[in-house]
Amino acid sequence: MIITLTLNPGLDHTLTVPRILFDEVLRAAKARLDWGGKGFNVSRALMALGVDSLAMGLVGGATGQMLEWGLADLGIATDLVQIAGKTRSNVVVTDASAERHIKVNEAGPSIQPQELEALLDRVRERARPGDMWILSGSLPPGAPPGTYAHLIDLIHGGGARAVLDTSGEPLRLGCAARPLLVKPNANEAEEMMGKAIKSNADALEATGFFLKQGIELVALSLGAGGLLLASSHEAVRAFPPQVLVRNPVGAGDALLAGITWALKRELPLEDVARWGVAAGTAAATREGVGVGSRAEVEGLYEGTCTQKRKRTNRHCLSELDRHKISRQ
Repeated sequence: MIITLTLNPGLDHTLTVPRILFDEVLRAAKARLDWGGKGFNVSRALMALGVDSLAMGLVGGATGQMLEWGLADLGIATDLVQIAGKTRSNVVVTDASAERHIKVNEAGPSIQPQELEALLDRVRERARPGDMWILSGSLPPGAPPGTYAHLIDLIHGGGARAVLDTSGEPLRLGCAARPLLVKPNANEAEEMMGKAIKSNADALEATGFFLKQGIELVALSLGAGGLLLASSHEAVRAFPPQVLVRNPVGAGDALLAGITWALKRELPLEDVARWGVAAGTAAATREGVGVGSRAEVEGLYEGTCTQKRKRTNRHCLSELDRHKISRQ
């Protein structure tokens, strides 16, 4: 089983305007709601790939109820702990003419110790050998920075494996618990290392920084520059095909879904990287915080170019030589 865990989910409200202008009244040409929040996005992307998952998390208030109903309507199984606070709403404003966006996230509700303990109890009960847990997103106010590290210890204690996608102090402490995989983006890796990532050599050094902490796999997300997926034995750089990007919000979650989908099938590292980039790219072409269909992901997989650290695909060399690291 694949289980996604989201401690600070949110309802994503996307507004599309002709142009983003400041000090002006903007009128949305399109509006949509997506049942969002990191792990919930991963569950939606997994479903699009034909894989069931269990979505766990903390929800509260009318927004939390909407999220619960929305996931149920999609056919995603849930195990959600109800909290006293109201689940946050996030707003995405996309610029239809320039393909830019602004995303504003609320901090989220403050979590009480007993609410967090209730979630920990459920994780402790559900952790089973062979399962894969995806822990995604920021921690809500009130949750200690070491919450993810504690969760990883519980999951590993039950014989399951954990994947971590967060930032800052929760990421640093979570790495000490040695999850199977971490997925920092360039900015998050730079913050951890205290060094800018400006080249492929810098990106390789960044993956090594995490691998030295006992983590088996590092998925360094480079936005439009694709992905560097590394183990202690091999590193693969995957470049997405050229597409029209409509909204990159949530693309990293879809990327993580593609990686998880491929890892569960025990595919070679190169294929894992290609499926991850294909799923992330498909999501970026959708309006709102959307996910691509299985057919779209398969088509993009065929167009995803890769380069291994020790063995290079010749048709990728020119693109790699001229490529600059970009931000997600």
